[in-house]
Amino acid sequence: MMGQQPRVESLFYYFRLEDQISEDHLLRLIDRYVDFSFVRERLKKFYSSTGRPSIDPEVLLRLLLVGYLYGITSERRLLDEVRMHLAYRWFTRLGFEQQIPDHSTFSKNRHGRFRQSGVFREVFEEIVRRCVEAGLVDGQNLAVDGTMIGANASRQSRVPRERLQEAAQVSRTVREYLAELEQVNPVSDAEMVSTTDPDAILATKGGGTAIMAYYDNYLMDTASRVIVDVEATPALSRQEMVAACRMIERVEKLGLRLKSLGADKAFGSGEFLAWLLARGVQPHIPVIDRRHQTGGHFTRNQFRYEPAENIYYCPEGKPLRYRGRRRDSQGYAYCSTAAQCQGCPQKQRCTAAPYRWLFVHGQESARQIVRSLAGTPAYERSQRARYKIEALFAELKQRVLLRRVRLRRLWNVAEQFLMAATAQNLKRLVRFLAQRQAVPAPSTA
Repeated sequence: MMGQQPRVESLFYYFRLEDQISEDHLLRLIDRYVDFSFVRERLKKFYSSTGRPSIDPEVLLRLLLVGYLYGITSERRLLDEVRMHLAYRWFTRLGFEQQIPDHSTFSKNRHGRFRQSGVFREVFEEIVRRCVEAGLVDGQNLAVDGTMIGANASRQSRVPRERLQEAAQVSRTVREYLAELEQVNPVSDAEMVSTTDPDAILATKGGGTAIMAYYDNYLMDTASRVIVDVEATPALSRQEMVAACRMIERVEKLGLRLKSLGADKAFGSGEFLAWLLARGVQPHIPVIDRRHQTGGHFTRNQFRYEPAENIYYCPEGKPLRYRGRRRDSQGYAYCSTAAQCQGCPQKQRCTAAPYRWLFVHGQESARQIVRSLAGTPAYERSQRARYKIEALFAELKQRVLLRRVRLRRLWNVAEQFLMAATAQNLKRLVRFLAQRQAVPAPSTA
């Protein structure tokens, strides 16, 4: 065509991928400071020594990391990007003479050998260990929170729980779900269950539109913003504290020794606070407290407690005796009698009922200890520092682009959350190591 110049290519040329990657490129820093060869040894038993050679598991891991580091959420697109991007090829050890794996082979290995071996959690914990060894994390002051991530399922996919057997006739996912229910108790007892992803829950946060979702729970070292543990749960508020307990138990096994935990009021139940105190952890958490929700009547603080008698006395000196444990609300009841309250000059200020009763939480002593911590310098520091976790969630959704999971079922979602957190930690680890290496050693002269 007119004006178009013919393409002329050199017959011989010298080209090395290594020379094209700048020294301060993120992937070069990760390659310099982090050795992923342990993955080969860990997955050795999942690969046959005969037949057609398999894809190197370290290459598969590096491919996955590229996707999470650069927010490439589609496997097809990830492999296309690796094919065209010099830095991605170099990092994944896929030179121009090597063929890029087909996306189906990639998926088969990822959802087969990788998931069976539990290697995703091992990779995450290995990076956390290296953060600790490097001095980036001390793990004494942590914060916990969760964020809602959309599930790969629609509201319209839900059916009444009693129709699951019918849905199982045409849905493999539902058949697998029902088989699992025979072995373990379900986390959720929701009346409506999604046939697309039975583990997802219809939920809303902040008054927005309800969506099918999961919670991505992070346990963060407040000084470094390194995620020391992560847990995937259905989007149920009561699961946040369950996840926090699991994460704390795991990091203790990694050798971290917590001194304090910062969190918002959603974690301020008496049971959770008592659990932390029993482990020697100071809960820097606002207590869930309804003592003052009395409709304008006398609060419990205006009643005098006598431990030797186990009796509360009202402002008029009338006794409220112990009436037993209330299992529905995990506490104890103390009541007066109608005869005692009849004719009392302060009855209108005390109660509208024939008699007055008080509820005392079963973990009141733990709640009182935590109330006494509020306002201390350490408590205030923890409360300020815990907001750093919101920056991690913003990075997760805006950079990693994990606003909605691609995979279905809780174990697949857990894989995505673990790999996203691993990518976030890798960035902090290698930049910390690079900055430390750049600082000249002090002169001994």
